[in-house]
Amino acid sequence: MGSWKYPFLLLAGIGVSNVGAWVYLIALNLIILNETGSPLAIALLYILGPIATICTNGWAGSLIDRVNTRRMMVGLDIFRALCIASIPLLPSLIYVYILAFVINIGSTIFQPTSMVYMTKLIPEENRQRFNALRSFINSCGSLIGPAVAGLLFWMGTPYTAIYVNAAALLSSACILMMLPNVDSTSKETEEQRFTWDMIKSDFLVIFNFSKNYAYITKVYLLFSGTSIFMTAIDSLEAAYAKGVLSISDTNYGFLLSVFGTGIIIGSIINSVFSKQLAVNLLIGYGTIFTAIGYIVFYSSSGFISAVPGVFLIGFSVTFANTGYLTFYQNHVPVKMMGRFGSIFSVVEAGFVVVLTILIGLAAELTSIRLVGLIGSFGFFFLGLLAWKAVIGAKRKEYFKKGFS
Repeated sequence: MGSWKYPFLLLAGIGVSNVGAWVYLIALNLIILNETGSPLAIALLYILGPIATICTNGWAGSLIDRVNTRRMMVGLDIFRALCIASIPLLPSLIYVYILAFVINIGSTIFQPTSMVYMTKLIPEENRQRFNALRSFINSCGSLIGPAVAGLLFWMGTPYTAIYVNAAALLSSACILMMLPNVDSTSKETEEQRFTWDMIKSDFLVIFNFSKNYAYITKVYLLFSGTSIFMTAIDSLEAAYAKGVLSISDTNYGFLLSVFGTGIIIGSIINSVFSKQLAVNLLIGYGTIFTAIGYIVFYSSSGFISAVPGVFLIGFSVTFANTGYLTFYQNHVPVKMMGRFGSIFSVVEAGFVVVLTILIGLAAELTSIRLVGLIGSFGFFFLGLLAWKAVIGAKRKEYFKKGFS
């Protein structure tokens, strides 16, 4: 178990940060919903992240692949903690949106940075199990986070919960400081100037890699597609649960806990049977059944009938995410992983913004249920494409061999 010392420490940092993130997300959603009562206002909150990605990730990957990733992660955690702690001091809602956008900039840089760090820290043979354990830790956060948020709302206000998230990020930064340095940055790399020519050169490197290894790019784009649909559909979730199904705040928190329970069970299965579960099957069937969960949820007529759909989403998405992330870590060279993920995330973010705005407007003008169902069936079609892409004799052999 000695080889798992640092991975477990990293998982602890992820867990602390994730609990705080859930508290922050629920608190901010309720703050906006209480102020406006509009599903479109919530949808606008959801697209701040993709807009931040568009503004930063075109150049962030070039920086990530050339800096000390652990040091950057610590700095970003501290920066986001200070920003989040400032939210209760803001005089109006417009400033909340602006600061939330700045926080999202930090988060969009942190995500590819942490992916590079994790890939360097975790040996290839342990990555599938680590990703499953990571899903388990995240799901614990989705159970504990809403419970903590509900307790804090009872004791104080949503702004109290905001301070808890700031404290969680500072704790995460402290844990990250205890992890080893995995970067061997050369003096030549350290002295490189961050220029526009460097960014253009990096774009060309990623373009050539994507063209030469088209299958890797195809699977990654399918992963991006699932993220696009889930983000867009999830933007309606709170408005649908509270406005259409008339679910109370307490039951809504319980519904989120059901989602977390699904992830916990799926993650345990993934962790225990990581050697037996093929990555391509995780991707194909995980994506399809996640979409079916959304169809069940947006077809529900009340709290009881919504529970199976929410559970299926949580249960299935852990299989899909574990499969996609393991494939990504094993097939994209770590030396260009920051640039690859960042550049493609700009395209992904553009689609998220467009689809989320369209879904938000459609929900305002028509029916939240109808729009949710249409989005869910679109997600199901994507699942069929993913299944077709990864299932087959040659593809199975490709997944077994790996390529990096």
